[in-house]
Amino acid sequence: MDTEIKNAVSATDQDAQYDDKAKRLLGNKIILAHILVKTVDEFKGMNPKDVVSYIEGEPFISVVPVEPGLTNVEKEENGQRIVGMNTENAEINEGLIRFDIIFYVRMKDGISQVIVNVEGQKDEPTSYHILNRAVFYVSRLVSSQKERDFVKTNYNDIKRVFSIWVCMGMDENSMDYVHLTDDKLLGSYPWKGRLDLLNIVLIGIANELPEHDEKYELHRLLSTLLSMELTVDEKLGIIEKEYSIVVDNRIREDVSAMCNLSQGIKEKGGAEREEKIILNMHRKGYTLEQIAECVEKTIEEVEAVIRKIEPVLA
Repeated sequence: MDTEIKNAVSATDQDAQYDDKAKRLLGNKIILAHILVKTVDEFKGMNPKDVVSYIEGEPFISVVPVEPGLTNVEKEENGQRIVGMNTENAEINEGLIRFDIIFYVRMKDGISQVIVNVEGQKDEPTSYHILNRAVFYVSRLVSSQKERDFVKTNYNDIKRVFSIWVCMGMDENSMDYVHLTDDKLLGSYPWKGRLDLLNIVLIGIANELPEHDEKYELHRLLSTLLSMELTVDEKLGIIEKEYSIVVDNRIREDVSAMCNLSQGIKEKGGAEREEKIILNMHRKGYTLEQIAECVEKTIEEVEAVIRKIEPVLA
């Protein structure tokens, strides 16, 4: 049992490290700029390199809590009350759900800002609908602005927010834009206010690397970065040659680490699939010799797999 626990902890740690590297890669300003060009109306058609300068400061990666009441932190500075993003040490509120990536973007007018959140998912969740979670996140991005970005009842100072979800392992490449609309049910009174405050973008990435085509430009980049199949050289080659992204040491190290981790995760998945096959054949009455021949293992190795799981099945 100790070995099983160690293996489980190791696998979980491996997944966590992979997720961390994936967020770091997505949180690179040039990658975020490519995402902004395809998702935020003001930057559409621009060269991503020119958009980088509009991203203010360094993006917050896995440090800002999503939970109501914990997204902001109050500080005293020169006798004044300052409210900012809560970036306290993660250990203080360990176990909380945090925004993957969150950052401010200055608009081209040099005055207005939008708040952008980017979330990465290895696949579409089965325990809840991803759009529901996105609605919650985008709502939090608005409500947490009170006292930080607008005070008292100055609701006209609310900043536009974008919650962008990158979901891997989908059946097809897709992109949906979910936003507010105003349906005139009776009369035509022009209610004042902004319908563009809430913006959700859902980006579905298929398993197969999409072709090099303008239509799939962003999908190919994201698929390359997060792929568990491509080698380090293949990834860096696509990033440099097709997207003219300068590969610095941080990108190179994160890509290399992700490739190493993905190999371990794939091996773990392959071993789990093999165990399932052995157990299924055992339950159906196949002999140890027949199972060993099918999975290309020795009889002793097949017996070891069955012994490991049998107490659970009893």
